[in-house]
Amino acid sequence: MGFFSNIFSKIFPSANAAEVVVAAPSAPDAAAPAAPASIPLGDVAPILDAMPGASALNWRTSIVDLLKLLGLDSSLAARKELAGELLYSGNGEPGSAEWNIGLHKQVMRSIAANGGTLPADLRD
Repeated sequence: MGFFSNIFSKIFPSANAAEVVVAAPSAPDAAAPAAPASIPLGDVAPILDAMPGASALNWRTSIVDLLKLLGLDSSLAARKELAGELLYSGNGEPGSAEWNIGLHKQVMRSIAANGGTLPADLRD
């Protein structure tokens, strides 16, 4: 099971993480491949907000805080592994604020592509 599958299964424990499909990063000028068919799993924000410690973390914009909330490794090495799995190269140096924000957005896109419902503030 990959890193993203671990994230997904922490948010949606009843989902079959083996069937999780990683969403490719979007490019403004490239034709996007069709998203995989998804089964609505629920609203992501209320699930994460209800987790212990959520109020003390900025999980809505911080990939580090999102990983901490889910009880996963948030080290730079782990984030680089996640970026590689999501095919995210990002802008800026790995670990920089810009890179981390982009990685967080890619994770949210991948969650949505697999059936998670995101509020407007978590969508691009």
